[in-house]
Amino acid sequence: MKKTRGRVLKRNAPAERGGFAASRVAGRGQETLKEILSQPTTWTETARRLEQNAELLEISQILSREEPCLFVACGSSYYLSRTIAAQWTTLLQASSTAVPASELLFAPHELLERTGARQVVLVSRSGQTTEVLRAAEWLKANARVRTLGVTCSETSALRELCTHTVQLPWADERSMVMTRSFTSILLLFERLGAKFSGDAGLLSALDGLPEKTTTWLAANADKIRAFGAKRRFADFVFLGQGAHYWLAQEAALKLTEMSSSYAQAYHTLEFRHGPKAIASADTLITFLLSDAAAEEESALARELKKLGAATFVVANRATPALRREADLLIELGLEELEYVRLAMTAIPAQLLGLAVGLRKGLNPDVPKNLTRAVVLPSKNGAPAKRRGA
Repeated sequence: MKKTRGRVLKRNAPAERGGFAASRVAGRGQETLKEILSQPTTWTETARRLEQNAELLEISQILSREEPCLFVACGSSYYLSRTIAAQWTTLLQASSTAVPASELLFAPHELLERTGARQVVLVSRSGQTTEVLRAAEWLKANARVRTLGVTCSETSALRELCTHTVQLPWADERSMVMTRSFTSILLLFERLGAKFSGDAGLLSALDGLPEKTTTWLAANADKIRAFGAKRRFADFVFLGQGAHYWLAQEAALKLTEMSSSYAQAYHTLEFRHGPKAIASADTLITFLLSDAAAEEESALARELKKLGAATFVVANRATPALRREADLLIELGLEELEYVRLAMTAIPAQLLGLAVGLRKGLNPDVPKNLTRAVVLPSKNGAPAKRRGA
């Protein structure tokens, strides 16, 4: 298959929208806050580029809706990939799954045989993640599969290693952690899924999401940040069912990265099976309510509240009981299907992590011990070359 080159597009990130003033945070965390608040504008730009850039439109011809799709990534990009795979499996005819890049490196033949994948999507925001690049190298040399590299870098080695690449430089962050790049790539693949399924209603709903999210941020961003700045907790837990479980995993990672706090994630109803032993006044338990399990999830929230835990509930529409009992309740208030709402659902944890990090006197723009890309030494002991840098 002929290799195509992802067109290098202008890097300038769009300015944030909405009534919430980014200037309220001076210095520490300012870039992260700007990037969180800029998500609606970045989503609009992603949709525009998807429609106007022929190479982005070509993705719908590169990938087949009728074949299994394997996503390969690390860190936030892995949780992003699991979220996409869960949605695509529900929406499309063929199953999709995702694995950490290291799993493919350690057992590539077994993994490809088990998944039946003949199309592989490799995701790396930086385009420099060593495990992802090594996975792409192995696939190019050893497997007869179509590969799509997805990155926010304009100069990633994925362009040389993958059959095709797509680049989203406008969604990249200047700060360390993934926020708008996570949701922008998610929405990119949601649009592709809607195109594959021929669902014009989903595409129309995705078109309207940025404006509604701008309004929602203006009404809720301050509430979340104020809660994170005021309340002190020793333990943080994030719970979700279905695709929300992977958003819960990403939420726990965001809290850990931005605030150097220990956070855990579980399938919501699994929390009863042992983990609820940590429920106390020092524990903040965040629920990402799903449509399918909302009633049972709400019952667990009440149960944990009785045990003394603090609860933060993110729901599309909450019951009167949840409004009374939750320590913090954030409603999305959308008429759209859950498929469309997931990108917005990811934002509260980003704002919470930022607020907790600032309260602890840290700089969420530059978390300790972290770099923008995990670049490992080469196998012969020499420093790994930063491909495309």
